[in-house]
Amino acid sequence: MAKDNLKEQEKLQQEKVEERVSAIETFFNENGKFIWGCLAAIVVVGAIVLAVQHFYVQPKKAEARNQMYPAEASFRNGEYELALKGDGNVLGFEQIIADYGSKAGAAAFLYAGECELELGNYEQAVSYLKKYKGKEPIMAARALSACGDALVALEKNAEALACYEKAAAKADNQFAASYLFRAGVLSEEMGESAKALAFYKKIKDQYPQSMEGYDIDKYIARIENAQ
Repeated sequence: MAKDNLKEQEKLQQEKVEERVSAIETFFNENGKFIWGCLAAIVVVGAIVLAVQHFYVQPKKAEARNQMYPAEASFRNGEYELALKGDGNVLGFEQIIADYGSKAGAAAFLYAGECELELGNYEQAVSYLKKYKGKEPIMAARALSACGDALVALEKNAEALACYEKAAAKADNQFAASYLFRAGVLSEEMGESAKALAFYKKIKDQYPQSMEGYDIDKYIARIENAQ
């Protein structure tokens, strides 16, 4: 009796398998052309994407990198106007971004923003720096801090403070002390002594060997003595 039940179950399972196989075959028979058409379209699109990457995007990126070298050299020499605008023979960051956009790489926006900051063009500096999308933490923190400096010049202190805090959180190294110090000084200027004290104490606790850490006790003492 048990054997009969087992055979019956096996037969039912076999029938179910056959029904599924039959249904799949029917589906492919009815929709084969459509399926193969879709697969062919995917292959064609993939080939186009690869071709665009190989023959257009990558060469453009390489071209943009080559254009960046003279501008970067000017930036390192402190020639911010030349680095930003170029001289007619070589392009500046401004034109490189206009010509190549994101293909120029994230660094172009950081350099352009810092040039504008050094030249006192604060609105333009913020515009470039907010477009910086680099993933490297130290450079991302640098962009945030520079944006904070530009916002301070524009008297947008709350926004600037947020930039300094984000910069310190991203850097998480000796550079963070500089960003925390900026945040502390700005907080004092905004009349938020308790917040400033918290920034200064964080420098003392976490970055005592930084340049800011050597003198931080006097900033802490000044606020504590005034309370």
